[in-house]
Amino acid sequence: MKPIPCHLTPVREPASWSPASWQERPQRQQPAYEDATELSEVLEQLRELPPLVTSWEIFSLKRLLADAADGKRFLLQGGDCAETFDDCTSPLISNRLKVMLQMSLVLVHGLQMPVVRVGRFAGQYAKPRSADLETRDGVSLPSYRGDLVNRCEFSAAARRPDPRRLLTGHARSAMTMNFVRALIDGGFADLHHPEYWDFAWVEHSPLQEEYRRTVEAIGASLRFMETLAGKSIGSYQRVDFYTSHEALVLHYEQALTRQVPRQWGWFNLSTHFPWIGMRTAQLDGAHVEYFRGIRNPVAVKVGPEVTPDQLLALADVLDPDRDPGRLTFIHRMGAARIEAALPPLLAAVRSAGRKPVWVCDPMHGNTETLGSGIKTRRFSTVRDELERAFDIHAAAGTRLGGVHLELTGENVTECLGGARHLVEADLSRAYKSTVDPRLNYEQSLELAMLIVKKRGAG
Repeated sequence: MKPIPCHLTPVREPASWSPASWQERPQRQQPAYEDATELSEVLEQLRELPPLVTSWEIFSLKRLLADAADGKRFLLQGGDCAETFDDCTSPLISNRLKVMLQMSLVLVHGLQMPVVRVGRFAGQYAKPRSADLETRDGVSLPSYRGDLVNRCEFSAAARRPDPRRLLTGHARSAMTMNFVRALIDGGFADLHHPEYWDFAWVEHSPLQEEYRRTVEAIGASLRFMETLAGKSIGSYQRVDFYTSHEALVLHYEQALTRQVPRQWGWFNLSTHFPWIGMRTAQLDGAHVEYFRGIRNPVAVKVGPEVTPDQLLALADVLDPDRDPGRLTFIHRMGAARIEAALPPLLAAVRSAGRKPVWVCDPMHGNTETLGSGIKTRRFSTVRDELERAFDIHAAAGTRLGGVHLELTGENVTECLGGARHLVEADLSRAYKSTVDPRLNYEQSLELAMLIVKKRGAG
């Protein structure tokens, strides 16, 4: 990929900022490392390791996000709630890529517009927690904060925040990125061969017939266009694919924040598209301070408690120059609260003359814990929030530019409902997530088809 000049970038560097200035602000959700010397040694090694992405890839994504804000593209952002080091295997990575490609195929065909594909992987190894400690049978230990920080097993040794895991996280992210790039460059994403993306375990899925019709229609259109052109259209043999993660552990992000030749400023080169979670979006906090200085496009998760004034203040800090493609708001209200919480935010941002990318996360506001103690989400509730989001944006005169989903290409049973009508008894059959429940392949594809029907009707 050749460098793309970004003519829509800010004309000034942020004042009084450095990659370390976040350390002077109140910090939340950061690991409590016991050995400062060990942490310092690990960070020194990280600073010498190669970056995971490039500045021109970042600029390319930013330009596509600007198109999404204008309604010219649709953002599909999805992947695991929290990656684990053990899941860095070729079958799991290729299946994640498969489900994203199949969903994007449905969206491109149904929406008749390009899709921006962004994976929640190659770095989604850290998760915020509601409490610093977890207690079992009277024993309290540090909460599991993702493989980047500690291990899931409930023991003192496993739950100790270990800075060496930052190096492992970088290595696993690099392996994942390398494999995804190799698959795409090798023709895995070639529209001429969507059969590469099939999942054997869903051969008899209720959704397969509808998906096959989509594939056949695209294949016929592609053959017709190539007949007219008299040659194969090379641009359909690969796709652009980008990565994202919640930039939670700021020591790690700082170590991978670099300057590059022939560009001013600083880039987070651990990912193309970092985001700030709800628990760390305080205006005076460390995460907002860090994010305001990097040149990546950035996103902020927005919950139902956020006020219009708070959202506008965040926009002023993170995107003072109103740079197209720079800022994305990912709203995650919950189906029961979206109709009351979202319209005032849309009205305030629109009145301020801002045009961020608006994205719906219908997952995180709809998590529930069953009597058995298992966390799950109901597909019907996820669908309900997404449908309401489209309607609310249409009524407000704004545009829903994308969707943000926790999903997997594996045959898991973590969310209730969907094409196979999963019930509570099914959850124990294949519940594999270490943190939050994910949509399986069928539920993900069904949601893509829902988006086509809803957006097409609008």
